[in-house]
Amino acid sequence: MRVLVLYCHPNPESFGAALHGAVVEALTAAGHQVDDCDLYAEGFDAVLSRAERAGYHDLATNTWPVQAHVDRVRAAEALVLVFPVWNFGFPALLKGYLDRVFLPGVSFGLVDGTTQGMLTNIGKIGVVTSYGATWMKATLLGNPPRKFCTRSLRAVTRFRASVDYLAHYDMNRSTPETRAAFLGKVTRHFARF
Repeated sequence: MRVLVLYCHPNPESFGAALHGAVVEALTAAGHQVDDCDLYAEGFDAVLSRAERAGYHDLATNTWPVQAHVDRVRAAEALVLVFPVWNFGFPALLKGYLDRVFLPGVSFGLVDGTTQGMLTNIGKIGVVTSYGATWMKATLLGNPPRKFCTRSLRAVTRFRASVDYLAHYDMNRSTPETRAAFLGKVTRHFARF
């Protein structure tokens, strides 16, 4: 399976980097073709320019500024996001990627005034993330990243894709043992992805 891994963390020595490495290694060992997109390492520009926003609905030209990334998304059969939750949301770089690449005509189309998912090439979605907060606090605050990944992101596949959401909560009080256990869980999961 062709898997696009979207990784977003600025520190190559972070726990997020270890999670990213485990995901890519497990997927590769399982025989998947991995397109590893490290947004920081690739220098992705997260800023949606005024010109891009003005041309947002022009299906003939809206993909031009990010065509290489659009091609990568369209070629994928599965999508895996690896990121930390910051301020109960995505890192700005990942949010900017979604704003600039998941465009009309790419991830959704307008049909009779309603949106319809267009990424039917993606049959599986995986998410690996970490939260400083506990599961309870994230849940009480609505857990926006989880809702986006399990609902909105799935909707762009016309609800064709299954979603696996793996989260390490309470990183503020994590230990080497809890981190190792989660890293093992991630490795085992993506070995069977």
